[in-house]
Amino acid sequence: MARALGLDFGTTNTVLAMADGANATHSMSFTSAAGTADSMRTALSFMKDPQLGASALKVEAGAAAIRQFIDNPGDCRFLQSIKTFAASALFQGTIVFGKRQSFEDLMEVFIRRLRAYASDNWPSDVSRIVAGRPVHFAGTTADPALATQRYNEALSRFGFPEVHYVYEPVAAAFYFAQNLKADATVLVADFGGGTTDYSLIRFETVAGKLTAKPIGHSGVGIAGDHFDYRMIDNVVAPQIGKGSHFKSFDKILEVPSNYYSSFGRWNQLSIFKTSREFEDLRKLVRTALEPEKLELFVDLVDHDEGYPLYQAVSATKMALSANEEAAFDFGPLGRSGHRTIKRSDFEGWIGEDLARIEGALDEVLEKTQTRADGIDKVFLTGGTSFVPAVRRIFTERFDQDKIETGGELLSIAHGLALIGERDDIAQWTVQ
Repeated sequence: MARALGLDFGTTNTVLAMADGANATHSMSFTSAAGTADSMRTALSFMKDPQLGASALKVEAGAAAIRQFIDNPGDCRFLQSIKTFAASALFQGTIVFGKRQSFEDLMEVFIRRLRAYASDNWPSDVSRIVAGRPVHFAGTTADPALATQRYNEALSRFGFPEVHYVYEPVAAAFYFAQNLKADATVLVADFGGGTTDYSLIRFETVAGKLTAKPIGHSGVGIAGDHFDYRMIDNVVAPQIGKGSHFKSFDKILEVPSNYYSSFGRWNQLSIFKTSREFEDLRKLVRTALEPEKLELFVDLVDHDEGYPLYQAVSATKMALSANEEAAFDFGPLGRSGHRTIKRSDFEGWIGEDLARIEGALDEVLEKTQTRADGIDKVFLTGGTSFVPAVRRIFTERFDQDKIETGGELLSIAHGLALIGERDDIAQWTVQ
């Protein structure tokens, strides 16, 4: 039997899992300066350290990267949600202290830090790594072949004898299927940070062995990060100049909206900071009709407020899952950074995203000619599944007793590890 490592390289969090035999698995634990955990925030920080030499950098990942960034905001380069760049041909790399880092380099550095944090827990006898991948990568022009090529390049640097890819919702479905008491047709909805993916699978036990017949897949490059963006776009962006104007010779023009897409995608803010666009924004302050707003925008970028903003937005979004209204508090905006957000307003902002998420569900059911009453179980995984408007998509279609949740952070990695131990792995992988 193969010794397999399951890698759930997520937009927000990354989990590694190993199978223990008899359908049991365990998460790999990581010990860093921030403590011990069995999942890691998909984040990197780079900082010059004189003790390491003139050209060496102190690199941290996960919570340790966040801590290094918060403790050294002006001296630290912080990168988050690396996965969102995987399928983008436009992303050719980013400069980190004078050195260009490609996607492959960043993925490799991140996994190497995880290996260092795992220390003796990192297995030496892995014969195959099974990595999860979304049905549809994030981005309007996402290129899945490019993403796979980049994954292959990064993972090949670790010398794994075999590298396999499994759709993330398929892995979650396999993990969930271990607890099925009877044959069942299962719909899995996996809500990640950057993508929403569906898999419809028929699970049956034949001669005492679990078998599966994939029925269909669908997905869309929208999930929790897009909901964050909508809140930023409606609550924060107007306070830092979106919709305001500047004077160009004898014309009054609107400040380009593309600046705010960079700001709204908080995980891209550190890249925006080093871009020509940001330099153009600085110059625009001089001709702005409301210069104080653009000055605030520049200050937020200069002071690396992307992560604190993400924390504020996430806290509000989480509170809105349980309450009809919630406080939004982001001190760097001043007085305008403290207000109450109504759930009804938030649901209006994400209405277009909800429609596309539901459209992807329609797609998998229509393509497979499957009626709602023909599905035995619906498994929702991922933090965005707790958003009431998202849950309504399913409660309005399926009986409540069919819907289950659980393993929001662990199900994909553990499903990948279990699939990796099977002799029929080809049945489960993306060819």
